[in-house]
Amino acid sequence: MRLLVSEQRKFKVPVLFVTNAGNTLRQGKAEALSNWLDLEVTADQVVMSHSPLRMFKQFHNKHVLVSGQGKIEEIAAGLGFTNITTIDTLRQCFPHLDMVDHNRRKPGPCAFEEYFPKIEAVILFGEPVRWETNLQLIIDVLMTDGKPFTALQETPYPHIPVLGCNMDLLWMSEACMPRFGHGCFLHSLESLYQKISGRELKYTALVGKPSELTYHHADYLLNQQALDLNMDGIKTIYYTIHFRKRVHRVKKPIQQIIGSQAIELDDSDSEFESDIPAELSGMYADMCKSILVCTGIYCSSRDYVTYGRPRTSNHNHRDFVLDPVLTQPRYVTQNVFEAVKLVFEKERVAGWAS
Repeated sequence: MRLLVSEQRKFKVPVLFVTNAGNTLRQGKAEALSNWLDLEVTADQVVMSHSPLRMFKQFHNKHVLVSGQGKIEEIAAGLGFTNITTIDTLRQCFPHLDMVDHNRRKPGPCAFEEYFPKIEAVILFGEPVRWETNLQLIIDVLMTDGKPFTALQETPYPHIPVLGCNMDLLWMSEACMPRFGHGCFLHSLESLYQKISGRELKYTALVGKPSELTYHHADYLLNQQALDLNMDGIKTIYYTIHFRKRVHRVKKPIQQIIGSQAIELDDSDSEFESDIPAELSGMYADMCKSILVCTGIYCSSRDYVTYGRPRTSNHNHRDFVLDPVLTQPRYVTQNVFEAVKLVFEKERVAGWAS
C-alpha cells in the first residue's frame, strides 16, 4: 500500500476498498483498514456489500427482518431502516419456532404473538452464526406472508420482498481450504424454500459484488477521488475482481441495473452522494481491467478453480448469468503487491507519471 501513498502518507492515486463484508458500517471498516495498513483510510474509500441498500428508501419505513451477525440492527439503522426486527428478537417473540437445538426449546407460547406486526421485507446482510435458526425462521416468515403466528391454507406467492447482500459462495482465510460464505447460506435458503413450498425464491435485489449497482457506485467514488486529487477524472480502473467490460459509454436505466425492482432516489442523501442518478447511469472511467490475485479463492493447484482448467466450477450466484468473457481476467498476479506494481508499469508505459 505504501507504493500508493506520498511521503506525507496520503494516497497519491485514487484507491477504493470494495468488500463484500457486511458485519459493520463502512466507517468501522475504514478504521480497521487504517489500523491494519498504518495508513489513513476514510469512509469514502470503502464500499460495503450493503452500501447500496441506502438507496432503497421505499423499504426504510417498512417492518424488516434482518439476518446476519454483528451489530446488524445498528447497521440497518445506519442505512436508513427505521422499523427493524432481528432473528434473535423474532425467536424470543415466538419461542416455539426454533426447535432444532433441543436445549433452546421453550414449549410455552408468547402472550404477545397476536400483536406482533407483520414483517414486510427480509434483509440478508451476511452469513449468520446459527444457520438452522435463521433458515427456519426466514422460511416461516416467507410462507406466512410475514406473520409467523398464522399458518396459511395456501402459501403466498409472490412472497414478501427479500433483499440480499454478499453473494460470495466461498472466502479465503487462514485455513488451507476456502470457508463457506454468505452465498452458501443463500443457496441453502433457496433450496429449502423450493423444496418445502414447491416455488422458487425470488430476490427483490441482490447487492454487493458482483452486482453492477455496486460497481457503478465504486466507479463514481473513484472519479470523485480523482477530482479531489486535482486529476481530470480516471481513464482506467484496475480491479482485483472482474468488472463489466466497457464497450460503449452508454447510460442504462436504473431498472436495468437492479432488475425489475425500481428504487426511490433521494438527492439529499449526503453519505451516499447527492448525484445518485448520475452515479448509476453514468460511466466515469473509459475502461476497466481485471487483475486476478492468487491469495484468495483462486489457486492454480486446485482442481475446482473457476477458469483455465478442463473441469471448472461456477461459484456465481444463481441469478447472475455472466458472459464467459467476463470471467477471464486480463492479468494474473501472485498477490496485491505484484498487482500494484503491474498497474504502475502499465500506466507508465501509457504515459502516466507517478
